Amino acid sequence: MIITHDIPWDKCLSHQLFPAIKKGWRDTPMKPIHFFWGLGSNNLKEIAQVKEKNEEWWYVDVGYITEQITRYPTPIIDDYDKTYFRIVKGNMHMTSGKPDDGSRHRKLLHQGIDAEFKGWNTGECNHILLAPSSQTVCIYMHGLSQEDWIKQAGEEIRIYTDRLIRMRNKPRPNNEWWGKDIKDELKDCHALVTNMSLAAVDAVLNKVPVVTHEKNVSYPLSGNVANIENRRMKSREEVTVWLRSVANNQFTIQEIEDGLAYDMLKKQYED
Repeated sequence: MIITHDIPWDKCLSHQLFPAIKKGWRDTPMKPIHFFWGLGSNNLKEIAQVKEKNEEWWYVDVGYITEQITRYPTPIIDDYDKTYFRIVKGNMHMTSGKPDDGSRHRKLLHQGIDAEFKGWNTGECNHILLAPSSQTVCIYMHGLSQEDWIKQAGEEIRIYTDRLIRMRNKPRPNNEWWGKDIKDELKDCHALVTNMSLAAVDAVLNKVPVVTHEKNVSYPLSGNVANIENRRMKSREEVTVWLRSVANNQFTIQEIEDGLAYDMLKKQYED
């Protein structure tokens, strides 16, 4: 029994994703299977209730490597064939996927989506980029406000390096990061530090090592703050395997509706 926790806002992308899930999800037993779009609305409270009942739940949100979506003021998908979404069992991100022959990763490259590992920046690097998740995510993951997480992370970083710390918050209309490309802030960046932000994926694709929370999709490539001056830089082969896993855990709306997402995710989560 599929239960979608709908977001009241009529322009929310969940109103396109949830009908596709209902059509493409082949396994519909009597026990409830919950789907949540993001952590907004009443989702924090309802996820907690579902977890307390030990019921199956899936998190749905924008994909890891995808054509960019216009998010504000109204969500707009410009190219449905190049716009991917993630569906994750019991977590915000996938953290241990099963790579295939790389066909889905190659498809991203053929579509002109920036999905190529370009190596690591081993030249002169100047600053640390601190990229916090939203207030809601900080509360969900840490029980801290975003402000408190930023303060805590900044203080920890300062113990181990005297490099300049710059911050990039989630771009929103009327804040200072709105309209600014993260690629500009990753130039000459020594490392990006985040909890759950997908900015970590942008960092890896722009040659910058990362430090993330253990439940972030980029954690398999992550170092730790204590060793931030001796950055962890995985081999090209290891990063490529990771990119293939990432590509296997995101889907277009059509792929979700057709059941491809269900079939692939069933294999991903097989014991």
